[in-house]
Amino acid sequence: MEIAGIPLHPLVVHAAVVLTPLAALLALASLVPRWRDRLRWPVVVGALVACVSVVAAYLSGSDFRDSDRFSTASGEFADRLRTHEDLGTYLLWWTIGFAVVAVIGAVRPADQGWLRWLLAALLAVTSLAVLVIVVVTGHSGAEAVWGQ
Repeated sequence: MEIAGIPLHPLVVHAAVVLTPLAALLALASLVPRWRDRLRWPVVVGALVACVSVVAAYLSGSDFRDSDRFSTASGEFADRLRTHEDLGTYLLWWTIGFAVVAVIGAVRPADQGWLRWLLAALLAVTSLAVLVIVVVTGHSGAEAVWGQ
């Protein structure tokens, strides 16, 4: 997939690298009880946008990897690409989980029960995981392309 001769993956990945951490930080802010109700729907929108951008980056990355540019990759470069691809898969699944938890948390009535605490804990875990994995995945991609 290309736009004006430029592979789609390097273009799309910037949306994932910017929007995913923003959504995760917004979700973490929503755990503050005073902000919970105000941020409920912005968190859902952010998580869904992050999910779409990560899916687009993942799919365009798979297409990019299968292109002629990388069909002959070998040695250390191929290992770096494989690492980046593996991390991208982790990011994909964690981001989907993050979006699911954000949606469930938003549609669930704000009661004081154990479910609210469980959803808050899951939102915190998935938000932090997404923050870490997006940084590590992006760094591994940069290392694959620009590394020594």
